[in-house]
Amino acid sequence: MKAYFKTLHGKFVIFVTIAIVSISLASNLFAQDAAPAAAAECTAAATSAVDDLGVSLNTVWMLLAAMLVFFMQPGFALVEAGFTRTKNTANILMKNFLDFSIGSLLFFFLGFGIMFGSGGAGFIGMPNFGDLSFFDNGLPTEGFLIFQTVFCATAATIVSGAMAERTKFHMYLVYTICISVLIYPVSGHWTWGGGWLMNGEEGSFMSETFGATFHDFAGSTIVHSVGGWVALVGAAVLGPRIGKYSKDKKSKAIPGHNLTIAALGVFILWFGWFGFNPGSQLAAAGEGDRVAISHVFLTTNLAAAAGGVFSMLTAWFKYKKPSLSLTLNGVLAGLVGITAGCDAVDPWGAIIVGAVCGIIMVFSVEFIDRVLKIDDPVGASSVHGTCGFFGTILTGLLATDGGLFYGGGSGLFLAQLTGAVVIGIWALVAGYIIFKVIDLIFGLRVSKRIEEEGLDIYEHGETSYN
Repeated sequence: MKAYFKTLHGKFVIFVTIAIVSISLASNLFAQDAAPAAAAECTAAATSAVDDLGVSLNTVWMLLAAMLVFFMQPGFALVEAGFTRTKNTANILMKNFLDFSIGSLLFFFLGFGIMFGSGGAGFIGMPNFGDLSFFDNGLPTEGFLIFQTVFCATAATIVSGAMAERTKFHMYLVYTICISVLIYPVSGHWTWGGGWLMNGEEGSFMSETFGATFHDFAGSTIVHSVGGWVALVGAAVLGPRIGKYSKDKKSKAIPGHNLTIAALGVFILWFGWFGFNPGSQLAAAGEGDRVAISHVFLTTNLAAAAGGVFSMLTAWFKYKKPSLSLTLNGVLAGLVGITAGCDAVDPWGAIIVGAVCGIIMVFSVEFIDRVLKIDDPVGASSVHGTCGFFGTILTGLLATDGGLFYGGGSGLFLAQLTGAVVIGIWALVAGYIIFKVIDLIFGLRVSKRIEEEGLDIYEHGETSYN
């Protein structure tokens, strides 16, 4: 045997055997050393994939919500058209198309930067001139821009209803521009843009003064009250429609031409609000997010239902008839009211918010019409201005975390009151100045003949019904 291993063949066998054993041992040792590293790499890759999937799901949810809010535009158009007269329908539909079109372009070019620029510092952000690179919130900026654009368009289109049937079309386009690039973005900068009303950092004004920041989850004040207060001063500067008030200043009803399409519009708005409120969570991927959006869906729906029921009961008691038009606006009143605190109140709180706003809306419509003598054909200033204000205030009372009625003290309530009042004053003053300047220089209102015969033919050269 020894002689064999001394031969060339034997030496070769020994060499090969040693090589195989060495390679095997080295492979085992390498595998043991590499296993933790490989496992770590796999874990990191899996975590990255999960995170990426979460961002993708949140993006899809945000864009889906934006689609639902966009679908509110035809809802507003149908409500406004149904509550007004046949001869002005084309004009109303045209306005609802153009305020979204113009608002989209201007908010992209200027308004987005004014609202979200400067990190919330100062009175106003910096115009972005179409550049979106300044903003990053973890979601695609283009998608977030679209989501904010549909909210801006909502604030602008609210004004259309209050000033319907007697406004020059080209002057409507002028004040839509002002709302899209100035009034809404500035108050939005103070709040959603990270400004002073929602700045909770140590030493900030709201934290030092109230120990709480202003809370408006989806825009009872930021969107709806802004639109409602601008609508109120716009209707006041414009003056009432011909025939609305008698010589002794008594209000006379001017019925809308089609409550069927108005009712359809309210159903569309109710549906779209399921994007407006739950979509403001901007996320749906995690357990906390899916619970949150489900909660907001529920509170939104309960408030809408309560607003419709209690506005009907109030009208029935007050006017001896269950009014369809007031019930329709009652549903919207409940939706507007709950928008601030839909994430913060429990289901019973949502019902209270909807009921209170539905009741208040009925009295607000009468007060604005008969006491202030302001002609608002669709009740926009009551539904959006008044109910947006009170819905914001009620959040300070009924929020389960920090609300006055839940032992949270007065801090949140006073923060809500401050935000609602300050933003209301901003919208009223800025709106009044804009409308007054436009009226003095160009004239807001069409001539008597055009108003009596209808804006459709004179302003657009066509009618909706032939």
